[in-house]
Amino acid sequence: MKKYITLMLVFTAMLAQAQSKTLKAGEAAPDFKLKNVDNKEISFESYPKAKGFIVVFTCNTCPYAKAYEQRIIDLDKKFKPEGYPVIAINPNDPEASKADTFDKMQDLAKEKKYGFPYLFDQGQVVTDEYGAKHTPHLFVVSKTAKGTVVEYTGAIDNDPEGTKTEKTKYVEEVIAALKNNQKPAVTETKEIGCTVKRKAKA
Repeated sequence: MKKYITLMLVFTAMLAQAQSKTLKAGEAAPDFKLKNVDNKEISFESYPKAKGFIVVFTCNTCPYAKAYEQRIIDLDKKFKPEGYPVIAINPNDPEASKADTFDKMQDLAKEKKYGFPYLFDQGQVVTDEYGAKHTPHLFVVSKTAKGTVVEYTGAIDNDPEGTKTEKTKYVEEVIAALKNNQKPAVTETKEIGCTVKRKAKA
């Protein structure tokens, strides 16, 4: 019995470690098919003409997510016409974060007039595949001959409080490099935000 419990603990630790690995630049970006707030399923294939994507794990509740909300909206307005649309995904389990239910997501998207999809990650499957840790946590993805590839992961910029007059706009610099067929100078930064909310284990 002790041996069984030990094996289960090791397996659980290994699973948690697997879930905690954040994708890095150069690694394949998994496609997904998740329900949008308009009840339609969205995947990378929904954008056949896109050159890449700005995948943002964000939520209704986190103060940092709220602080970055307008900047996420602005990123989509600026870069969707250039082939890099925003795809937002809520990584929080609604049982652990009551204000992150699908209904509440629909309300927020309508209130803020989101021009991009806001997807519900049932079971946090995509969250774990990408290794998203905080809200917001951002991945810039490009389409290549070998499939979708992560080009950058981390923060939108270096100004989570929104108080700096001069800021480093990581995502904009990454996309500018990609548009010039160059590799970004910075491929990883530390994301700043609230931890992803998970329901308690039984």
